[in-house]
Amino acid sequence: MADRAETTTYTGRCYCGALCLSIAADAPLTVAYCHCVDCRRWTGAPLPAFAAFPSDSVTAHPAFSAPLEQVLGVRRWVCVTCGSAMAAQFADLPGQTYVPLGVLDQVASLPPQVHCHMDAQVPWLHLDDGLPRHSASGRTDLNAALGPPCP
Repeated sequence: MADRAETTTYTGRCYCGALCLSIAADAPLTVAYCHCVDCRRWTGAPLPAFAAFPSDSVTAHPAFSAPLEQVLGVRRWVCVTCGSAMAAQFADLPGQTYVPLGVLDQVASLPPQVHCHMDAQVPWLHLDDGLPRHSASGRTDLNAALGPPCP
């Protein structure tokens, strides 16, 4: 019988503690910085960072309310009490849920691996981290994190 790696449980919560996340996954699919205007406005940060997990591994307690859908193909969830950004799904990244790093308890162990939407970077921000950079979404690399589709 093959040894099976234990699944890690990642946890997180909103600012007021009314909404908590539990994520059962061995590791994030990817961890990415996003420079797009939409993510900046949603999080209130000049450079938001997200961990992507398989969508079926993310559970909200209590359950997420109806998503915000301001941009076609983008669904975002917030805490209805304090407004904290909690999770997002993108039509062009199926099967993945992106969680802002700032709400995760394990943020210190989740360094970003890539920059996306560099074409929208704020001009005064300069990070010399050597990470790959994509002028647009980087969707090919981000989708590759899921692995090959099942036959």
